[in-house]
Amino acid sequence: MRKFVPFIFLFLSVLSVAQTKTAYTDIDNKISKIPLELTTSTTGIAKFITDNFKTDTEKIRAVFYWTATNISYDVPNMFAPNQLETVQQKIENTLKTKKGVCIHYAEVFNDISNKIGIKCRIIDGYTKQNGKVDNLSHAWCAALIDNKWFLFDPTWGAGVVTNGKFVKRLNNTYFKAEPSKIIASHMPFDYLWQFSNYPVTNADFYAGKTQLDKTKKYFDFEKEIALYYKISENDQLFESAARVEKNGLKNAMILEYNNFKKKQWSTLMQNANIDKLNIIVAELNEAVLQLNDFIMYRNKKFKPAFSDEAISKMIQTPREKLAKCQNDIFKIGTVGAENASNLTSVKKTIAQALVQADDHAAFVKDYLSKSKLIRKTMFSKVSWLGIPLN
Repeated sequence: MRKFVPFIFLFLSVLSVAQTKTAYTDIDNKISKIPLELTTSTTGIAKFITDNFKTDTEKIRAVFYWTATNISYDVPNMFAPNQLETVQQKIENTLKTKKGVCIHYAEVFNDISNKIGIKCRIIDGYTKQNGKVDNLSHAWCAALIDNKWFLFDPTWGAGVVTNGKFVKRLNNTYFKAEPSKIIASHMPFDYLWQFSNYPVTNADFYAGKTQLDKTKKYFDFEKEIALYYKISENDQLFESAARVEKNGLKNAMILEYNNFKKKQWSTLMQNANIDKLNIIVAELNEAVLQLNDFIMYRNKKFKPAFSDEAISKMIQTPREKLAKCQNDIFKIGTVGAENASNLTSVKKTIAQALVQADDHAAFVKDYLSKSKLIRKTMFSKVSWLGIPLN
């Protein structure tokens, strides 16, 4: 949360009394009259905005003004927000209590914006005030207005904390801010969200070197953002972590964020691998049932009589499925320590089943090569897969 020097606050308080009408006064007045019953959900707020405002600029102003003027900064919890809340819980609790820290402001702003059809996202990063880097991570938002990205910080736009208390004071500096200007105080962990062709490094930010520097390597952020929204969440996390590391792990906040993204990526990969494992297990079960059907048919001495082609297919089908299962399972990556034994067990089951399927396939090949008279002498009772026959 933004800090404030008391004497500056007093100066701005006096100045605010004499503020003149802004370009957004009519919008602010209209959104201020939203019926109370609609403010219990972002859906209700979004509907009011959609019904009462036309342009994206008008709509995003309404979102900013409502969020910044209706939510108070939760000073007691600024250092210990509830990390177990889901996104929806964050939003619901914020609308209910009208309190929150930066992530709550950002979640509400982001959710309303997306519900009114404006592309918006939350940006994680850290900040600098009065030349000093804060030791708390921060969250703000970016929204695409008229095909251009602008930045919004409803937390810093809501007021200030002075002497341990939150004082409401709307600050329009953080409404529809140009990325090239706000970079002086807001540093994203992932430089993709600087919206700059010449991103600032963390070392630059610490040194106050945030001016445009065209001597740096050109970065086509518009192209990269377009690609970002096309790739999977796994790839988004992986590439984001790579950019974070490339920009320099300058402080503990960046390192923690990077580790968190890597953990998210690892979890998603494990979940994806577990899904793949479940598919293989389903295919394995189907193959085992078909193999047992063949064994039952073999124990009945291939009665009733089928064509040689049908008999051959009866064993080749489960055998091919088992071979596919074995091939697929060795392509699976990590599934986590709690599922490692399951993966090993499935591998063992596939291997055992495939050995039996190969034996039966060899028998069928030999059987079909013999005359009908000799075939009758070739049968002996065999066991089902994993189930000894009495």
